[in-house]
Amino acid sequence: MSKVPTLRLDRLLANMGYGSRREVQSLVDAGLVTLDGAEIEHSDRRIAVTRDLPERMRVQGKPLDPPPGLALMLHKPLGVTCSHKEAGPLVYSLLPERWRRRDPAISTIGRLDKETSGLLLMTDDGNLLHRIISPRANIPKRYRVNLDRPLRGDEAQIFAAGTLMLENEDKPLLPAQLEVIDRTSAFLILTEGRYHQVRRMFAAVGNHVTALHRDRIGRLALPEDLEPGHYHLLSEADLALVLPPG
Repeated sequence: MSKVPTLRLDRLLANMGYGSRREVQSLVDAGLVTLDGAEIEHSDRRIAVTRDLPERMRVQGKPLDPPPGLALMLHKPLGVTCSHKEAGPLVYSLLPERWRRRDPAISTIGRLDKETSGLLLMTDDGNLLHRIISPRANIPKRYRVNLDRPLRGDEAQIFAAGTLMLENEDKPLLPAQLEVIDRTSAFLILTEGRYHQVRRMFAAVGNHVTALHRDRIGRLALPEDLEPGHYHLLSEADLALVLPPG
């Protein structure tokens, strides 16, 4: 069994965005931080950082935010970006303001471009992030694609061949699976994530993507009742659906 990490309370809360260590000490001195119903008297008390800590600790009468090691799914809406390199509001603006001051910071696990909606994973756990984005993980991601023109009929064979070359690249794409919905829409399942890959794949076969939505990563699906711009925290069971077995 792995050892449960511990942190000084003032450092824990400061790293979670509740304020400076001095401000955290003021909260403690005012009796505004409790654990298991009892006021914590000293800000230098070491706290076991367990997943159930939000159920046991209160800060100013409210449950503690998720401790370090959080992972969440966000239903990314159109027009919101994952990178400062794109114009527009960032996905981080959809999270609670305090979460933007956390250390380690919350990062997206991969990206969706400004004009793509759907399932986006975020975490402050660097190890988890790299396990998911590593090419060795080979995690499938499913996209719903709407097209400007009807499918020709040979796209599934071309995408599955593993020989398609994108413009200005010198390495063919890995095989991808196309599931036709109707003449102008389909699901595309990828195991890699090159720049604007889905759009460039359909451009390579003479078509144009008019709408793009990711609804699945691994075996984790975006819930139908999770509205655009909303998020929820992921459990260990949820993460097991994302990560490959073993």
